[in-house]
Amino acid sequence: MIKFKSLIMKQYFFIPAFLLVGLIVSAQEKKWTLQECVSHALEHNITVQQTENSLLINEQDILAAKGGFLPSVSGGLGQRMSIGSGFDPVTNQRINNQTTHSFNYNLSVNQDVFNGFRTLNLYKQSRLNQEITNLELARIKDDISLNVVNAYLNVLFNKENLETAKAQNDFSEKQLQQVKDLVEAGVQPRANIFDAEATLSRDSQQVTIAENNFDLALLTLSQLLQVPFNGFYVEIIDVETPSEAILYDNVSPILDYALENRNEIKIAKKNIENAELNTEISKSGYLPSVSFGYGFGSVWSESKNDFAKQAYFRELDLNKGHNFNLNVNIPIFSRFQNKTAVAKSKIRESNSKLSLDQAKLDLESNIQRAYTDAQAALKAYIAAKRSLESQELAFENSKERYDIGSMTSFDLEQSRVQLINSQASLINAKYDFVFKTKVLDFYMGKSLTN
Repeated sequence: MIKFKSLIMKQYFFIPAFLLVGLIVSAQEKKWTLQECVSHALEHNITVQQTENSLLINEQDILAAKGGFLPSVSGGLGQRMSIGSGFDPVTNQRINNQTTHSFNYNLSVNQDVFNGFRTLNLYKQSRLNQEITNLELARIKDDISLNVVNAYLNVLFNKENLETAKAQNDFSEKQLQQVKDLVEAGVQPRANIFDAEATLSRDSQQVTIAENNFDLALLTLSQLLQVPFNGFYVEIIDVETPSEAILYDNVSPILDYALENRNEIKIAKKNIENAELNTEISKSGYLPSVSFGYGFGSVWSESKNDFAKQAYFRELDLNKGHNFNLNVNIPIFSRFQNKTAVAKSKIRESNSKLSLDQAKLDLESNIQRAYTDAQAALKAYIAAKRSLESQELAFENSKERYDIGSMTSFDLEQSRVQLINSQASLINAKYDFVFKTKVLDFYMGKSLTN
């Protein structure tokens, strides 16, 4: 019976352990898709989180700006004790050499009636700052998405290079075995075995280099996503064979769309509006300001010689009072403060307009360069594809000649090296063209994960 219970306990122990191991293995085998990589980066990037916090600050600024339209209300209580000569706070009569206790309370309300539209413009500016921060957040997310896509494509590029290196290594192993068989048959000299072994060693080294480059590409992507590298892997997808159909025929539509919709241009335009509002806020210093105030309060006091003393609450009731005030402040001379503030605001306004012109020039330059690079990448890909086709035919011909003994192993190796270089050039040209077309899609506002 005891053994049976022990067996049951062991089963209950191993079942959770087995499930835990299964979860760990499953987590390690998780393959990140491109969409998951982009989504994770946008959610966890520190710069994005800081900008989102800036939006929270903008919301508080808007709330504070709204409060500028409301009256301020304050109240106070005070207890005072004076020893010696002084004046009674209620009767305002002189008191000699005695102790006086007094208490007062007050409530005041103040409202700006007119301040040169300063409050209104500050509210508009707080809303505008929120719009600018939202645009800046969108711009940052666009840049992060492009960087993630580039890193993801780099992983695929190095994976394809690794597969090519492994295929060449497999071929060298088969070639070595074939040479050994021919040597054993007396068809080829034994020196050819050493050449085949040297070739296999070089190919094994290339596999190691390709594996290292692939691991480094994965490491770069994992660091960009801020996830642990251990167990990190991505879904290997087939990149479509590039064609001229995915290249834009004309750069003008890209320029027109980008100048109208890109966030950096919108930010520059909003900065001009912000500068204009700053100028209006500075001009408010030239205008008169009007404010209204209301106050209510009372006072109680007690001293040794106070013969007409009222009860505490009765005296507070008798001494209560209201006061109203209307203040008009007309600026006459501000020691050039208003003048210089307006002048500097206009200069900043001019600079913001120049910044917009510069942003347009930079955007146009980047798009023109990206379009030219994409065209050149397509031409390079077509040339690399043709070169690989020629090298494949040349290598097949060399292999046939080698098999019949009319070509040396050295010449066959030279033909194979040219084939390997052509394969590497084609892979590089393919991913270079794909990324450059993604950059053009980026400027056209298209999704980078499709």
